[in-house]
Amino acid sequence: MRKKNKRVILENIEIIDAGAKGKTIGKAPDGRVVFTTNAVPGDIVDIQTTKKRKAYFEGTAINFHALSDKRTDPVCEHFGVCGGCKWQNMSYDNQLFYKEKEVLNNLVRIGHLDIPETTPILGSKKQYFYRNKMEFSFSDSRWLTLEEINSGQDFDNKNALGFHIPGMWDKILDVKKCHLQEDPSNAIRIATKEFAQDTGMSFFNPRNQVGMLRTLMLRTTSTGEIMVLIQFYEDHKEKREALLDHLKERFPTITSLQYVVNKKQNDTIYDQEIICFSGRDHIIEEMEGLQFKINAKSFYQTNSDQAYELYKITRDFAGLAGEELVYDLYTGTGTIAQFVSTKAKKVIGIEAVPEAILDAKANAENNNITNAEFYVGDMKNVFNEAFIQEHGQPDIIITDPPRDGMHKDVVQQILNIAPNKIVYVSCNSATQARDLALMKDFYKITKIQPVDMFPQTHHVENVVLLEKI
Repeated sequence: MRKKNKRVILENIEIIDAGAKGKTIGKAPDGRVVFTTNAVPGDIVDIQTTKKRKAYFEGTAINFHALSDKRTDPVCEHFGVCGGCKWQNMSYDNQLFYKEKEVLNNLVRIGHLDIPETTPILGSKKQYFYRNKMEFSFSDSRWLTLEEINSGQDFDNKNALGFHIPGMWDKILDVKKCHLQEDPSNAIRIATKEFAQDTGMSFFNPRNQVGMLRTLMLRTTSTGEIMVLIQFYEDHKEKREALLDHLKERFPTITSLQYVVNKKQNDTIYDQEIICFSGRDHIIEEMEGLQFKINAKSFYQTNSDQAYELYKITRDFAGLAGEELVYDLYTGTGTIAQFVSTKAKKVIGIEAVPEAILDAKANAENNNITNAEFYVGDMKNVFNEAFIQEHGQPDIIITDPPRDGMHKDVVQQILNIAPNKIVYVSCNSATQARDLALMKDFYKITKIQPVDMFPQTHHVENVVLLEKI
């Protein structure tokens, strides 16, 4: 080890594993764990530390002595700067290996759970261009690459339309081509930026809170529908309408063209009025003949193809025979509830977001589903004894909570109800393991199925079937 600029350089470190949040793992000479962000298991590297703690280091690989056979060439020119696809330099079969390993490790290490033989992780047929929703930010002070800074060149035009640099809320990477959403996503984004620049529209400056153009959201469906939502900070009617008219004429396949004027400091749209400029105020996704209306504020799984696979696994784990009362907790817009309703006697969906429940009810009505009901409220408050008495004792509970998992009171209420089966769908196997540990004296895990929803990233979904002991 030697010191440089008061930071430690760790030399000839073998990267031995992949860990949480997409970081890879090595061991320092003193035995401490070293987390890196730009290496692949099997690499041998020198690491410049950025953080030093009693039990671990964090750092960046600055010199590669040997490259892993698990590597592959990233397809995106922005890899390494954009923080969206951190595993693009790892072959897909190895991505799947480490995702499955993380799920099982969390269940055993965090939950101390007895797990059955696990079905191998279900990979995604599409490894790129799989997302149905992308959000881009405008900026008048784009991120300059190291090459641009070192060139000494003056850059008059610093407008950008792209992604936030990781850890920098006010710096935007100008994206040339993104490999996450199918065309015409890239074409619409580029055309929006070019027209805005050609007509002198100002790009947002988050520090000074000035500028006209703020964000661009694109949503697509497997049926070919497209939603475009532009968020403006300053509202100039003629310029706004000129841009929207340009997109409408240039891309006649846009199904829903909308905008919002948001003068808040933050750019969240959930408390804002969305105005439909052209077409419908929503797009339609289809799954097994069911149609789901998606508006600008709707939550919908961002990988439509893999969502279908995830829902099929959930339904299969539930093992419905047609006579069961099913509770679907954290139902969102009711997609899982409606998907399983054809094989259940009745489904009750519960969700905290009022707009999502309105969507769920509208979708159920449009799909002529009469055996699904939806209720809004904070789960730990609404999901109580009185609710059970009113709506019935569930035979099966399906739960798909947010990343934080379930509140301990919700877990306790599930144990009080004691359904025959619980199907737990999770986007965070660490919090899932924590929740399952609270149930292990009453339920046994009989099936586990990891599902890769987000290739090129470390994120992984997991479905667990619990049966009453």
